Amino acid sequence: MTDALHTELLQLALLAAGRAGELLRDGRPADLAVAATKSSPIDVVTEMDLAAEKLITDLIADRRPADGFLGEEGAATEGTSGIRWVIDPLDGTVNYLYGLPTWAVSVAAEQNGETVVGVVMAPMRDETFHAVRGRGAWATGAWAGVRRLACRPAPPLDQALVSTGFNYVAEVRAHQADVARRLIPLVRDIRRGGSAAIDLCDVAAGRLDGYYERGLHPWDYAAGDLIAREAGALTGGRPGERVSRDLTVAAPPGVFEPLQELLEELGAGRD
Repeated sequence: MTDALHTELLQLALLAAGRAGELLRDGRPADLAVAATKSSPIDVVTEMDLAAEKLITDLIADRRPADGFLGEEGAATEGTSGIRWVIDPLDGTVNYLYGLPTWAVSVAAEQNGETVVGVVMAPMRDETFHAVRGRGAWATGAWAGVRRLACRPAPPLDQALVSTGFNYVAEVRAHQADVARRLIPLVRDIRRGGSAAIDLCDVAAGRLDGYYERGLHPWDYAAGDLIAREAGALTGGRPGERVSRDLTVAAPPGVFEPLQELLEELGAGRD
């Protein structure tokens, strides 16, 4: 029964993410503007974020009316089924606003508080990542067909390509910039793509050796975290803690441990 339920949730997540991705890709207005701001004047919401979240929640609620929701743009219902959908309808909003291609739709399903299904669709890369707990992680796309994902073999930390992101609150991003300044001489290089969901999937796909970021919300990482773990990555926060708003770290074994330790020394997860 559980396998059948998880397959049903996966198919629904793929459908919802796919339709939202098509809406965002094909419906982006030429004069797209900021509809609202969140944590700061540069942390923006567009009309398309709102439309994509409504599309996803309406589609899922029509098929599974007893499920709950947690969405970046305001969806928040408890539900009675034990299933909750954690949704970021447009991860990488600033990229999308500027016409940059690194943005994604992220849809995850939790069962009794544990993520069991994750889908991240990156329309401008023509790529969809998905995972079901215990079944591995997969990517589909016109350029690569269907393939199972696996992290890169762990290099020494000083040869690791690591990605990160920055908060929209000025004092927090200033601290993050100082951490990155001290980290960069100790790794191969640092990337900043602008979408946490895609960064986590790129760890899963072997395109990054590691990823870390402070200040993420559950909708930012729920799907990508499962995909990374199902591809063989370790994920966590500060040492001994799970992924949280304090810190998210993802990397294959052999990179995860020294990277997490180094980030703790640099104060990446605290003020």
